[in-house]
Amino acid sequence: MNYAELQVTTNFSFLRGASHPPELVVRAHELGLAAIAITDRNTLAGIVRAHGAAKEAELKLMIGARLDFTDAPSLLAYPTDRAAYGRLSQMLTEGKMRARKGECRLHLADLFAAGDGLRLVALPGENPDATFAEHLRALKRRFGKAVMLAAHHLYRGDDAKRLARLGDLADAVCVPLVATNDVHAHIPIGGRSRMC
Repeated sequence: MNYAELQVTTNFSFLRGASHPPELVVRAHELGLAAIAITDRNTLAGIVRAHGAAKEAELKLMIGARLDFTDAPSLLAYPTDRAAYGRLSQMLTEGKMRARKGECRLHLADLFAAGDGLRLVALPGENPDATFAEHLRALKRRFGKAVMLAAHHLYRGDDAKRLARLGDLADAVCVPLVATNDVHAHIPIGGRSRMC
């Protein structure tokens, strides 16, 4: 299988992710995925445990983080080299220093100042509007070909229309549309969340 899951939330994203990083890596390997990206919210904390499990399973691990901003929609960020990883780590550290313990205050200006060397996947939310479209254009102007747009099912009955709108937006802004599953658990929880 050539599918790589680009949006995986572990239990290091408190009150959001349900599974430990090794559980998610093992499940991805069992499903035959090509790779898995750990993208916890405003942290790289799950990467270390995922790395050990991925090495043992011989599964490619993509290092990343979900960046939740105070003044812009969220996005996924993947460093392409050691220097970009350092800048991402520094950005997250500064965001945590601005906030109360357990929180992180990131501003879009932080990304624009320190985001060189990152691949970015914009997260459109449930109903992307003109404001989101302008945000995507601003990312494209600043980061060029490093910007992509995420698409995943919300299972509300209108997924086909929503995905078509996202495809149209991706075409209009000239960014690739990439599939994610927005994974939060390695096994079904209450019949709703699963890695697939």
